Amino acid sequence: MIALLSPAKKMAFTELPGASAYSQPRFLADTEILIERARKLSRPRIAALMGISETLADLNWRRFREFSLPFTPVNARPAILAFRGDTYVGLDADTLKPADLTFAQDHVRILSGLYGLLRPLDLIQPYRLEMGARLGNVRGRDLYKFWGDRVTDAIVQDSGGAAIVNLASEEYFKAVRPERLQGRLVTPVFHEIKDG
Repeated sequence: MIALLSPAKKMAFTELPGASAYSQPRFLADTEILIERARKLSRPRIAALMGISETLADLNWRRFREFSLPFTPVNARPAILAFRGDTYVGLDADTLKPADLTFAQDHVRILSGLYGLLRPLDLIQPYRLEMGARLGNVRGRDLYKFWGDRVTDAIVQDSGGAAIVNLASEEYFKAVRPERLQGRLVTPVFHEIKDG
């Protein structure tokens, strides 16, 4: 089984503990192409593209410029420890034992506008680039065109025909071509009971 998650806008990079176990994102060459494209954007263009404030646009303008390879535990953090949205807070990744992290590495994938598809222990640097961003690039008008079949192909390879549990948002799951998945696709629907 592979569980698909969305990334989180909120990230934690103030403390960079040396990760004892980590991996490198598989699509770093593609990520570099996007970084080079994003570095050409002005602060106002970043604000408009992402629908964010001037302050956040300035932060992300700086992040694009500070992005540097190679990723090490000194300048990057495992994705599962970097993201701090509700899903990741609920996962409480900081408390996971090595065996739990190994299981997650084999069974969890995080869809990403900048990195394409991440494993939990893949090192990342701080960024904001949502999958739905209409960032024109060498492969098309948006990130869906940029990633094309790469994300789906990687999921197919990693799942080995096992079930795929889609826990990602609609925006991120649009980067996957469900008809090409080989395992059973399960997309839970969550409902909230109100007033009764």
